[in-house]
Amino acid sequence: MEIRQLKYFLTIAKCKSITKAAEILHVSQPALSKMMKGLEDELGMTLLLRSNKSNELTDAGEIVMEYAQKIFSEIDNMTTTLNDLTNLERGEIKIGLPPIIGSLFFPNIMADFHKKYPNIKMNVTEYGAAKVVKSVEDGELDLGVAVLPVDGRIYNIYPIVEEQMKLLVHHEHALASSKKVHLKELRDEELIFYHEDFALHDIMWKKFIQIGFEPNILFKSSQWDLMSEMVAANLGVTILPESICNRVTNERIRIMDFVPITPWNLAVITKKDKYLSYAGRTFIDYISNHSSTRIGYNFKL
Repeated sequence: MEIRQLKYFLTIAKCKSITKAAEILHVSQPALSKMMKGLEDELGMTLLLRSNKSNELTDAGEIVMEYAQKIFSEIDNMTTTLNDLTNLERGEIKIGLPPIIGSLFFPNIMADFHKKYPNIKMNVTEYGAAKVVKSVEDGELDLGVAVLPVDGRIYNIYPIVEEQMKLLVHHEHALASSKKVHLKELRDEELIFYHEDFALHDIMWKKFIQIGFEPNILFKSSQWDLMSEMVAANLGVTILPESICNRVTNERIRIMDFVPITPWNLAVITKKDKYLSYAGRTFIDYISNHSSTRIGYNFKL
């Protein structure tokens, strides 16, 4: 078994397509298919269920993917540790940022960090917060920004933002004149909600279930500006973090508190048993020492 075989297999697993994986890897599809067939023959098991539309993993394929991810994570740890011995002002950080969070808080701080450490490369991947957490656990990312809570047994947690969620309604809505709304008053409302891969989806869904009903979801989006503009068009109501609400300027929207109070707390996370490079530690220290006035937002650290 070769490392290259496992690398190519992981690419196919992520793409769910030999054709797409071949394009990414810059190899011919027949050559890639032959290599995967060789890996299957060596292991004596089928790893991929092949069809014209997609390539799904078998149970054996899922196991091979899990161990392959661990292998490459350890290789990355070794390479990073060795690089730290000789290149203390260089390196690469693989960072996971949820789209909403990234656009709110990180452009300025990443620009300032790059000016101070121009030889440290920041490789940013945009995932929903839930996928950021899983990718940090799997070793795909060095660090990520997550919505709390996360499992403190698995991750090092560096809190950065503490806020509350707010309710947005159209200015002619029956609740528009209220100073504070209870979520139970939204039982019959149509909600502009978040996609399932966003942590906010589960946070708010559980909150509604605790009150006693499932939210009536009209539309799902990952774009806060689209969500707020749908409220402005009187298509429904939505719930967004305070920092996002501070950017909403449409006069047709009313923003208010609601109960039960729902926190929106963010943290940088790293995996506890994964070696964190000098570059990664430097980035976390930089955030910790970066004042809220320079960042321009409500950073805790």
